[in-house]
Amino acid sequence: MSTAEDTSAAAPDTALDEAAAKPGNARESRLLLFVLPGVVALVFGAWLWWRAIADLDSIEARQLEAGLIMSLIWQHIKVTLVSTAFVLAIAIPLGIALTRPHFRRAAPVAVGIANAGQAAPSIGLIVLLAIWLGFGFWTAVAGLTLYAILPVLRNTITGLQGVDQTLVEAGRGIGMSGAGVLFRIELPLALPVIMTGVRTALVLLVGTATLVTFINAGGLGTLIVTGITLFRYPVLVSGALLVALLALLIDWAGRVLERVARPKGI
Repeated sequence: MSTAEDTSAAAPDTALDEAAAKPGNARESRLLLFVLPGVVALVFGAWLWWRAIADLDSIEARQLEAGLIMSLIWQHIKVTLVSTAFVLAIAIPLGIALTRPHFRRAAPVAVGIANAGQAAPSIGLIVLLAIWLGFGFWTAVAGLTLYAILPVLRNTITGLQGVDQTLVEAGRGIGMSGAGVLFRIELPLALPVIMTGVRTALVLLVGTATLVTFINAGGLGTLIVTGITLFRYPVLVSGALLVALLALLIDWAGRVLERVARPKGI
C-alpha cells in the first residue's frame, strides 16, 4: 500500500519538475538565440554611429574606413575558421584513436604534448613558426591550430571515456561492429562534451588571431598594433572592441551549434 502511495506521489512531482523545467529551457533558448546577438548588434551600431560623428584626424579616419574594417574582419574570420577546420580534423580523430584499446596508453602522452603547445606563449609560438616556415596566412593557421588543439582533444577523450560501458556492451551484444558502436552510441553520447571543447577552441582562436598581424596575416590585430604604434587611441580602442564583439558572436554561434548538435534526450 505504501509503495503504491509513494509511486503515485512521485509521479506528480516528476511531472511538475518537467513542467517547471520546460519554461526555463524555453526562456534559456530565447536568451541564447536573441539577446546576445542583439547586444552585439546594438554595440556595433553604436560604434558605427560614433565613427560617423567622431572628429578624427586623417590617419585615424583612414584606419577606420569602412572598407578597410570589413576587410580586416573578413581576414580575422577566415584565419579563425580555417584554423578551426584543421583543429577539428586533427583533434577529433586523434581523440577517438586514443580511446581505442590499442592506443589508450598513449593518451596521457598526447594530451601532455598538447598541453605543452598551449602552455607556450602564443606570440612566441607564432613568431617561431614564422621564422621557420615564413610569414603569411598558412603559418598563422599552423600556429593557431597548435595552440587550440588541446580543448577539443581533451574533451573528445573525456567525452568518449565517460560513455556508460554497459551501453557499449549492449551495442556489441546485439551484433554492432566496432564502427557501429562508435558512430551510433559513443559519439552521440560524447557529443555534448566534444562540442564544449569546440566552443572553447573557437573563442581561443578568435582572441589569439589578433596576434597574426605580427607575421603579415592581417586581421583586426592590425588596428590594435597601429593604435599602439601611432598613439592613436580611437584606433586602438576600436580594434579591441571589434575583437571582443567578434569573440562574443563566435561564442554565441558555438553555443547554438552545440545545442543543435546535441542528440535529443541528452
